[in-house]
Amino acid sequence: MNLQQRNNVQVMGHGRATLVFSHGFGCDQAMWRFLAPHYTDRFKVVLYDLVGAGNSMFGAYDRDKYATLNGYAQDLTELIRAFATSPVILVGHSVSAMIGVLADRQTPGLIAAHVMIGPSPCYVDSDGYVGGFSEEDVHSLLDTLDSNYLGWSSTMAPVIMGAPGQPALGEELTNSFCRTDPEIAKQFARVTFLSDNRQDVEGLTTPTLILQSTEDLIAPVAVGDYLHAALPDSTLKLVDNVGHCPHLSAPAACSDAMDDFLGPWVTLHGE
Repeated sequence: MNLQQRNNVQVMGHGRATLVFSHGFGCDQAMWRFLAPHYTDRFKVVLYDLVGAGNSMFGAYDRDKYATLNGYAQDLTELIRAFATSPVILVGHSVSAMIGVLADRQTPGLIAAHVMIGPSPCYVDSDGYVGGFSEEDVHSLLDTLDSNYLGWSSTMAPVIMGAPGQPALGEELTNSFCRTDPEIAKQFARVTFLSDNRQDVEGLTTPTLILQSTEDLIAPVAVGDYLHAALPDSTLKLVDNVGHCPHLSAPAACSDAMDDFLGPWVTLHGE
């Protein structure tokens, strides 16, 4: 299978090190348009759409393969090997941060560093862990999504985006959700919100920057604190932002934090 067509891969930029940008649920690579161009003068930049999103090959979607996040991690591994040059820094938004962790675990050394934007290893609260949702909340959300995906998208997308001063971004995310095939979106939502990757992140030694919004319905600050404690070589930066997509609603703050983190990679590995 042609990987470029399968995942609508776009490669740009100049540099020895590679930034691979991986989007979140209901999104596509266009969501990186405020952030990715900032790095093309220092890094090779790889953008792609998860299978079932954006302009990927929808015919490549396999319900069995993508019944867990491991299927997406397998794709990411293939794309890194095909299009990236080492060292590779994975910039993952939301669920893609955990897809990156799984790819790292599956192939140690493949990813040199992670930038996690709004990550969460588990969305459901449990004893001693705050994920942001009760089990009842998650199942109610998924039931509503199953029964009325377009209605759910129209209601939830602006809430997920936040950015009260930028209503156009909420409209954009709504449109992005509504363009996604409902059956694929329903399965991906279940895979995302019912996943538990706490054992996968625990003790992962890969250098990691965690970017967490100060107000995020999907990934509250407590989740960032948990990840910072679980990842021994991690840096936690809070972005002054309302919503789950600071790379869209607060891109300058994200790039400032990323520049500080990525500086050594440019010095040591860039061209």
